[in-house]
Amino acid sequence: MSAEPTEEQILSVLEDDAQASYAEIAERAGVSKPTVRKYIQKLEEEGVIVGYSADIDPKKLSGQSIAIVGVDVESEHYVEVTRELQTLDAIEALYTSSGDHTLMAEVRAGDGDELGDVINEDIKSIDGVAAAHPSFLQERLK
Repeated sequence: MSAEPTEEQILSVLEDDAQASYAEIAERAGVSKPTVRKYIQKLEEEGVIVGYSADIDPKKLSGQSIAIVGVDVESEHYVEVTRELQTLDAIEALYTSSGDHTLMAEVRAGDGDELGDVINEDIKSIDGVAAAHPSFLQERLK
């Protein structure tokens, strides 16, 4: 049996439930708890697992708005823009993208006005950001 399917099974369980215990993961993946512990430690050390998080329904959060923002970056400023975006507290997550936008940022703020300020004053004002395209999250469906 190769290590790949075991890793994939463990990662699948963690993606479904980041709080699953080693015992739960072992049962669902069909391996022992020590095996789960070994693979998780290896995946963390290799940077495959970069953290654990909770899934949030933005509509149920009082006093917080969330947007996914597509950020178009001038290629000659990519490194500087990426570094600066990573320093912004309002950006919860930042991803490279092969789609319509260079980067995708998950932005959180107290309300829609604050979110607009982050996008217009913090993100769009960075030298090298050509445009920002926000999609405000309404209701979590899954």
